Amino acid sequence: MERLVARYKEGNLIVLILIGMVVGVGIALVSPTAAQAVSILGTLFIGALKAVAPALVLVLVATAIATKPVGVQTNIKPIVQLYAIGTLLSALIAVVVSFSFPLTLVLANGPEAGLTPPQSIITVVKGFLVSMVDNPIKALSTGNYIGVLTWAIAAGLALHYSSDTTKKVMEDTSEALTKIVQAVIKLAPFGIMGIVAETFAETGFVALLGYGKLLIVLVGAMVFVALVLNPLIVYVKMRKNPYPLIFLCLKESGVTAFFTRSSAANIPVNLALCKRLGLDEDTYSISIPLGATANMAGAAVTITVLTLATVNTLGISVDIPTALLLSVVASIAAAGVSGVAGGSLLLIPLACGLFGINDAIAMQVVAIGFLIGVIQDSTETALNSSTDVVFTAACSTKPLNI
Repeated sequence: MERLVARYKEGNLIVLILIGMVVGVGIALVSPTAAQAVSILGTLFIGALKAVAPALVLVLVATAIATKPVGVQTNIKPIVQLYAIGTLLSALIAVVVSFSFPLTLVLANGPEAGLTPPQSIITVVKGFLVSMVDNPIKALSTGNYIGVLTWAIAAGLALHYSSDTTKKVMEDTSEALTKIVQAVIKLAPFGIMGIVAETFAETGFVALLGYGKLLIVLVGAMVFVALVLNPLIVYVKMRKNPYPLIFLCLKESGVTAFFTRSSAANIPVNLALCKRLGLDEDTYSISIPLGATANMAGAAVTITVLTLATVNTLGISVDIPTALLLSVVASIAAAGVSGVAGGSLLLIPLACGLFGINDAIAMQVVAIGFLIGVIQDSTETALNSSTDVVFTAACSTKPLNI
């Protein structure tokens, strides 16, 4: 047993995850009952990531700022600029794709119960600002990363001139939490196995066949962003071949994000990847949790494509200026998406409001979004989360360990 555990620890994590996926599919095909039992592994894995992530962000950011030598720059500004540019360009690509391959929907589903979408961009921005001043205990317990990040920065600044002993305690605490995260990530193959088994047992993807064209357009646009737009942005920034970085981030960050379907849950994975790449901890400890809420290229694609599909279904004419306005609205709205599964779908009614589409119809589109979310939301999260590391690495002043 000890030898088996040792071989597991030394094994390639991606290979082990792929094995877990295959085993999960096999369990679902052989016995749906067994798949439901195994699903507890996926629930525990996601729960562990979500539990440790807020504390990790708080401690890492506060420690990085408190122990940062005076005069050292964190290089956050160019990363935030890439976040904004990438999200806006992704929305524009979604507009082009939607015009090139117009879609229509069958609006037969009833409104999704219990969901309250925001009514305007002002509401989204207001919610973002209110999240910044949330009670720190509540922010930690609810996974409000904007609030956690705000309090972490405040604590770091307040402790910047504290004693060396205090800073040493903070560094030790940060190191301890990092080790806990590494242990959780090492169990990813079992978590992924449980998630895959549950997904196949519940849906079998049969329900997705009726929305094949919609999925192809959505996933195709996101793949284009991941493999064409992002590399182009990275090349302009770094002036070197971007694909080794792109593929590494998709493999190490995108795979886990695809199955967890939560940018927030993938924060520990991204922080570990940034450390492996040799990036500046003062920078990535802030840019990664910020990206989990503000860098939402996939969300911008989802909002834009589904909104224009709704418009086409209702026979509403859309001119170029209106489409461009939709891109801007989708980009701003996407930045306010919560880093949880299905977060972008609740902003579709907001975008539909540009065309006078009422909430009753828009919420039917949200229901469709949840139906195809097994693929749509997984792909969206993989794009969003992996891009956080891509843009952080692209702005690094240090050579990358690829």
